[in-house]
Amino acid sequence: MAVIRSICVYCGSSPGRSEIYAAGARQLAEALVERDLRLVYGGAGIGVMGIVADQVLQLGGQVVGVIPQALATKEVAHPGLTELHVTASMHERKMRMAELADGFVALPGGIGTLEELFEIWTWAQLGFHDKPCGVLNIGGYYDALIRFLDHVAAEQFVKPQQRAMLMVEAEPAVLLDRYAGYRAPAGEHWLDRSQT
Repeated sequence: MAVIRSICVYCGSSPGRSEIYAAGARQLAEALVERDLRLVYGGAGIGVMGIVADQVLQLGGQVVGVIPQALATKEVAHPGLTELHVTASMHERKMRMAELADGFVALPGGIGTLEELFEIWTWAQLGFHDKPCGVLNIGGYYDALIRFLDHVAAEQFVKPQQRAMLMVEAEPAVLLDRYAGYRAPAGEHWLDRSQT
């Protein structure tokens, strides 16, 4: 069982249309600080990203941002982080975030959030890492996606144990407690060509 010290959070650069998303981000921040877990995230000071980072910092926690130079130059980089890593590209950004984290959580977000979530889950499926991956389903935001993923598994394009690797919870504390006891599935080579 891996030791969890840092959690990478993928989330929107927009706040969304409902205050519930900001409230959920703050709840996750509180749960991280209560467990002495460092936040790793995309480094911006706007949207849900800024909300979760601000709350962790306000509560005395550590926040590590990773942002590509192109976005940092546009002045969206958060100015008050514990650490800020500036990368040359989006690809380097995602790799660095993965290296710095012991687990991954997707909050509500848009295309970039979905892309990051699916990539890190794919890496877990392929055995490139053994870290927990999950979705914080604030206000039912991910309900339709979860139904679709269950459909994908039912249609046998994803194995049940691979589907189970992506944890889904509505409460931050419950999700992080599951991470603490997470063990990656063992004894199987995930790159089964009949399932990709």
